[in-house]
Amino acid sequence: MARGQRKSIEEKITAKEELIEALMTRVESEKRELEELYQEKRKKELEAVSDIIDESGLEPEEVVQVLQQYLESREEAAS
Repeated sequence: MARGQRKSIEEKITAKEELIEALMTRVESEKRELEELYQEKRKKELEAVSDIIDESGLEPEEVVQVLQQYLESREEAAS
């Protein structure tokens, strides 16, 4: 039984190069989508923090001061 024409080594190389290029394109696309998901997550986290600030009635500068004081006290406690 004849199997049909076999691919030459050059054809096999070309096919693998094309496959690798397609996979690289796919990986880049997936990386972009992942970055978009990270950005969406960060936006939601920032919105939650913003809501807490709004509900607290504090000005953003006051929140920054409170956080800085908290971080300084943590650093002192760790020392």
